[in-house]
Amino acid sequence: MCYVKFALAFSSLSLQSVEKQIAFMSLRTSLLRTLRNPNLSVNDRVDLCCEVTRELENRGEYEEARKALSDYWPRIGEAPKLAGLEPNTAAELLLRAGVLSGIIGACRQIPEAQETAKDLLTQSQSIFEAGRVLKKIAEARMELAYCYWRTNDLEGARDCLNEAVSLLPIDSELKAKVLLRLSLVEHAREHDQKAFRILTKHAPLFLRINNHTLRGTYHLVFGDRLANLAELQNRSDYIDRALIEYAAASYHFEIAEHRPYLANVENNLGYLYFKINRFDEANEHLDRARRVFKSIKDARAAAQVDETRARILLSQERIKEAQRVICSAVRVHEKDRNTILLTEALITYGRVLARSESYAASLGTFRRAIELADNAGLANRATEAIVAAFRELGDHLVIAERGQLLSGRGVGHDKLTMEHDVIKFALEQTNGKVTPAARLAGMSHQAFTYALRTRHKDLQDKRKPPRQQTE
Repeated sequence: MCYVKFALAFSSLSLQSVEKQIAFMSLRTSLLRTLRNPNLSVNDRVDLCCEVTRELENRGEYEEARKALSDYWPRIGEAPKLAGLEPNTAAELLLRAGVLSGIIGACRQIPEAQETAKDLLTQSQSIFEAGRVLKKIAEARMELAYCYWRTNDLEGARDCLNEAVSLLPIDSELKAKVLLRLSLVEHAREHDQKAFRILTKHAPLFLRINNHTLRGTYHLVFGDRLANLAELQNRSDYIDRALIEYAAASYHFEIAEHRPYLANVENNLGYLYFKINRFDEANEHLDRARRVFKSIKDARAAAQVDETRARILLSQERIKEAQRVICSAVRVHEKDRNTILLTEALITYGRVLARSESYAASLGTFRRAIELADNAGLANRATEAIVAAFRELGDHLVIAERGQLLSGRGVGHDKLTMEHDVIKFALEQTNGKVTPAARLAGMSHQAFTYALRTRHKDLQDKRKPPRQQTE
């Protein structure tokens, strides 16, 4: 029923896609014809190649975009050919090469690709700064932020995006794109309320945009935030709203013919259906997502699909299959070195190991996830790993690693500390409401309130209404 709202829009989707494809082919044919003009200057030729490249990027055809620049930028890792180019043309070539180095490098897990992309984008930004081209400076800062995000420097990413916003006082497609990426970074920094405020505050701007790729991205990101809130606040109405947003995202990505982003929608739908225990539908969406990611050789995104698939298999008690799938995902994320994705995969791997009764290995995996999250300043994910360890291992914690647990202290003390952290986290996530907090912590209401009254009296003031401490 959530999709009824878009039925009429989808009925005309094929026609719109065909029209858009014809328009793009006409543009590309026209540009290629112009490029064959022997009287065309080198600068005009590079500008046209960059124009084709930008259009291909907007459609998610990143390899085709790279090939469009091949005469002036042979391959990732090599410097573009700038000799004889005017400053703005050289800066644009550097910008496009930097963007593609970052995107393709992340998909193919090319070593040092993000550092190469940063260098190219920084060079581009410097040239634009010399000419005081504010819009292009902002674009370069925005793309640089994505490289920082991919390399786990979330503070650097946020600073770049805030600087980009300050250079764009007037609403535009570029400003909308910067704000969308800022919301993604705030989510990664575990500031979900801030991310949600960005999306809702600027909704009129996002909905005025004619760029279907950008409009689809807004609906996808907004759907993700609604899905998160549905899980945290136990709001089934948010699930319905998230499904509507995902349907809208698919609609716009279909028109834009952006296959990678369509696959992202399928992946996120798979995760959402998994969370509401509709496993068959979840697997259908995950299958579609993985086929696309495999076809475009995006190992990181395929591993994200596998991580969700492992969770489904674990819920179905298909432990051996879950272990095979999650081991593959962990290997990819270890090579990729994305702390957030690796931490999530390790938490799932820890659960799988616990269910297979490999308790010491499970604890070691949880400890690694906690350490990674702590070092990256991801407090919520660290606590998530602690909660998972507490739920999955329980009494088996006492036999792991000769009585030494997460902090290296004795068994009794460390179990108490873990329980304290779990209860504190649950109360904070549910604004002090005990019933949903107990559910989040995986404890009965009675056990949760008893622990508050006896072992963790210092947390009484976090519940609503607060209870007086008892002697």
